Amino acid sequence: MKLSAQSKGKRKIVLDYKSLSKNISVVINDVIVNGTNLDKAIEKVMKANKKWNVRYRTYIYETSSSMIRYWRLLVTAAGVEKAYKDSDFYKVYATWFVFSDKELPALAAFKEINTDTIEQRLIKYKKISKISQSYPDWLDSLCKEQLGAYWNKMAVSLNQEPSMVLRANSLKTTPQKLMQILEEHQIESHTLTWSPLAVELKYRRNVFRLTEFKEGLFEVQDAASQMVSDFLQVKPGMRVIDACAGTGGKSLHIAAIMKNKGRLIAMENKAYKLEELRKRARRAGVSIIETKEIESSKTIKRLTASADRVLLDLPCSGLGVLRRNPDAKWKLQAEDIKNLIQQQRELLERFAPCVKPGGKLLYATCSILPMEGEEQIAWFIERNGNEWEFEGEKRYDPVQFNSDGFYMALLRRK
Repeated sequence: MKLSAQSKGKRKIVLDYKSLSKNISVVINDVIVNGTNLDKAIEKVMKANKKWNVRYRTYIYETSSSMIRYWRLLVTAAGVEKAYKDSDFYKVYATWFVFSDKELPALAAFKEINTDTIEQRLIKYKKISKISQSYPDWLDSLCKEQLGAYWNKMAVSLNQEPSMVLRANSLKTTPQKLMQILEEHQIESHTLTWSPLAVELKYRRNVFRLTEFKEGLFEVQDAASQMVSDFLQVKPGMRVIDACAGTGGKSLHIAAIMKNKGRLIAMENKAYKLEELRKRARRAGVSIIETKEIESSKTIKRLTASADRVLLDLPCSGLGVLRRNPDAKWKLQAEDIKNLIQQQRELLERFAPCVKPGGKLLYATCSILPMEGEEQIAWFIERNGNEWEFEGEKRYDPVQFNSDGFYMALLRRK
C-alpha cells in the first residue's frame, strides 16, 4: 500500500492500482473465461491477500461487480470485437474508468489507451438499451415480451448496487433495539415501513464479525425475501414444511414468527446445506426445526396431508436477484428457463399433496418473469381447481421497492 504526503496532520491513503489491477484481472478472467461464480472468484482473491484493509477489499468487490454488471457495454466500447481474452483486460478496465467518470491511474498498460475514442463509443451505445444496460440479446427480447415497456425501468434498476438489509431475530430482539446496537458500532441504519423486521444499512459493512451476529440477534436477508415468510400466514403450534429450504434463511424467519412453538420440517436434497441450516438455527436459538434430506420421492410421499403450511421457494432463473449476482445473466441461457419452468411445475405438483385439507401452500420465486410466477399459478389452478383455490399474490421488484425481485402466491387446499 502506498501513502501520499501528510495533509493537515493526516495520512492520505493512495491505492496501489498496479496491485489492484492484477487482482481484478484475476477475478474477471475467472468469471468470464472460466465460468466461476463472481462471489467465489472474489473470495479466492481475498483469501490470497489477507493483509488488505477494508478499503482495498471494498475496491475489489465494487469494481469487479461493476465491471461484470456492465460487461457487454464495456467490452463493446473497449473495441474488443471477438471473444474476450486475458490480453484484453486492460482495454476493458480502462473503459470502466471512463464509464465511471474516473481518471485513469498511471499504469503502463494505459499509455496507449485513447479515452476520447472510448467516450465516443459510450455515447454511441447509450441509445441502445440492451448494450448500455448490458443484457444478452435473447434475455432482453424475452423480458420485453414478458414485461413490455416496464422492462426499460427494470433493466436499469437491476443494475443498481444492492443495499444491505438485516432481519432482526424477533426471538431475541426488535428492529429498534437492533438499530441501537448498530449505532453503538457506528453503523447507520433505518427501518422499512413495508417489511416489519427489516433494518437497512446506509453503507455495506462486514456485520458478520459483530458479537451480536454470533449471538443470533440478526441475519442478513433482503427485505422482499423476508416478506415471503410473512405472507405464509404461520402461527405458533402449526406444522410447517419448508420444501426447498437451502441453508435456511426463510426457515429461521418462519420459526421466529411461530415463536419457536410447533414443528418446522426443513427439506433439501443437499446435505451440506442442511448442516449449515442446523448451525444457523443453534445461533438463532431456534429449536423447532427438523432437517430432512430428500433422498427419493418416498421422502415426500410420507408427508402427504401432514402440514398446515408448505413453503415452496423454488429454483428459478434468479433474474430478481441480478443486483447481487450480476454474473448470472452471462451464464443463463434461454433453454435453462424452459427447463426451470418444467421443474417448477413438477415440484409444485409433487409437494402440494403435503398440505392438509384447509391448509395453505405458498409458491415463491425470485424472478421478475410472469412465466415463472403468475402464469405458473394459472396453470396449476386450471389443472387442480377442484382441489385448490387461489387466495392472493404479491410481487416485489427493485423498481418499486429498491429490493430483490420476488413473486409469491398463496393457495388453499379445499
